[in-house]
Amino acid sequence: MPKPKVRNLPKPKDMFDRDWEWSELTAFATGEGLGPRLGVVSGRRRQGKSFLLQALAEATGGFYYAAVEASAAESLHLLGEAVSRYTGAAVPPRPANWQEALDLLFDLAADRPVPVVIDEFPYLVRNAPALPSHLQAAIGVRSGRHLQRHPRVLLCGSAMSFMGGLLSGTSPLYGRAGLDLVVHSLGYRQAAEFWGIRDRRLAVLTNAIVGGTPAYRREFVDDDVPSGPDDFDDWVCRTVLNPARPIHAEAPFLLAAEPDLRDRSLYHSVLAAVAAGNTTSGGIASTVGRKATDISLPLTVLKRCGLLTAEPDAFRKNRTMYRVAEPLIAFHHAVVRPESALLARRRGTAGVWERSQATFLSQVVGPHFERLCREWVEWHADPETFGGMPIDVAAGTVPDPAARTSHEVDVVVHGAVGQDRGILLSVGEAKWHKVMDVRHLERLRHILRLLSARGVDTTHARPACYSGVGFAPELRAAGERGEVVLVDLERLYAGQ
Repeated sequence: MPKPKVRNLPKPKDMFDRDWEWSELTAFATGEGLGPRLGVVSGRRRQGKSFLLQALAEATGGFYYAAVEASAAESLHLLGEAVSRYTGAAVPPRPANWQEALDLLFDLAADRPVPVVIDEFPYLVRNAPALPSHLQAAIGVRSGRHLQRHPRVLLCGSAMSFMGGLLSGTSPLYGRAGLDLVVHSLGYRQAAEFWGIRDRRLAVLTNAIVGGTPAYRREFVDDDVPSGPDDFDDWVCRTVLNPARPIHAEAPFLLAAEPDLRDRSLYHSVLAAVAAGNTTSGGIASTVGRKATDISLPLTVLKRCGLLTAEPDAFRKNRTMYRVAEPLIAFHHAVVRPESALLARRRGTAGVWERSQATFLSQVVGPHFERLCREWVEWHADPETFGGMPIDVAAGTVPDPAARTSHEVDVVVHGAVGQDRGILLSVGEAKWHKVMDVRHLERLRHILRLLSARGVDTTHARPACYSGVGFAPELRAAGERGEVVLVDLERLYAGQ
């Protein structure tokens, strides 16, 4: 049986970022204590969960098993083969059922804590629905032989709807896990570093397509990175618009891989509606051609799968705004799907991309830039920037009765000032392709007056302008006087 390499587990040299995830996993895997422990690792596909767990098993001398889609009998057979390879047994064990299989796995940790990783756990449960109950029973035994075995069982899966319910109140495993780790995409700053992109504008454009999913650089475009701003258009044509590259078909696969999705055509239509800028349930239903009640389930399922986010309006808590969570899906529905027939014939790719430029900027890059600005406030801005600690960052809508309209606010910051929480700290506007000037500042001041008239405390609120191309001299002068917070691409990527 493999021996543990070291007690103090340094992160593998070929692992980018993931310091926190590695720390949590190694602490769980090497933790002292009698008896078995359970951990759950989840996250959308391609985020590097398997890489993390394989590295953990290698560093600790643990057991790693990646399940495949198979019958219950074949799954038990394959598990026995994997245990045989791990222990070096000449004759593979043949567990007759999952109770015996769990006994076999627990025996691997008879004399020390050993990580026992079961990757793609949903595949096993599909043909053995009682497996979580069997696991609960095995972990729940707190006497006799079980206390002499110390498996650190780690269940992993990418089916977010399933994994999200694995520890819920109705699950047999509720209250049993000592670790519930979600592996998220890389943040936009880490993604730029991972892709080796130093040009800030190019970094935003690339991130608007591939986001922070690590696998998209290595496996899906074979390390093809745009060499500079002038190469971006060609890069799009030779990668995501190219049917010969795996990334071209990845967005539909992310939907197809979720087992809870039945009427896939409806789910694709819902995602397309959101990608086109329809963020409310009413707007989505109207675009899809269904009643709002007909799409409530698809919206719930897509949210549970991690493909949509549901964010409350910063000023109207009873109004929810839906957004596509994965940039590649937004790009697919805005640019690729409408031209799929032409792209499949591998003809006119450059022409397709040229025709799609306006759509790409308005439906993909613009909303994505707004999202990056909100992320900057949450993760990178110095609290002094807004005069308090940001707690909640969202978009919002402010009605303007006199003008019979409403104003969309891209970045709304609520936070804490001293002991007071929930104070409005900032209202901000984000423009990807426009030089912002004092007219944008006046609009924000008007919005603050409207909010004040509605009884909102705006005494701490600072206007903020976020621009992808810069600011006019008058607006920069206002920024120097402290009248407005200005955030350009350099500050977005490197400043506070």
